[in-house]
Amino acid sequence: MGSFSIWHWLIVLLIIVLVFGTKKLKNIGSDLGGAVKGFKDGIRDGAATDQPAPPPSQVTASSQPAADKTTIDVEARNKS
Repeated sequence: MGSFSIWHWLIVLLIIVLVFGTKKLKNIGSDLGGAVKGFKDGIRDGAATDQPAPPPSQVTASSQPAADKTTIDVEARNKS
């Protein structure tokens, strides 16, 4: 029950070619290659657009009433 020799793999490959045909195997290979290329392009585009947004403009204390010392900024808490 050891590993298969090269002859076993060649016989398996021959059976696969006979069952599916060379044209269908070629189409499967090109479809798989196109899917991998599309996946890589999507990952590359996603990483480029995943830049952090600039922080919102700060509001000065003169335009806002004084905040209570017990007030918690929910956005700041979620970001950390």
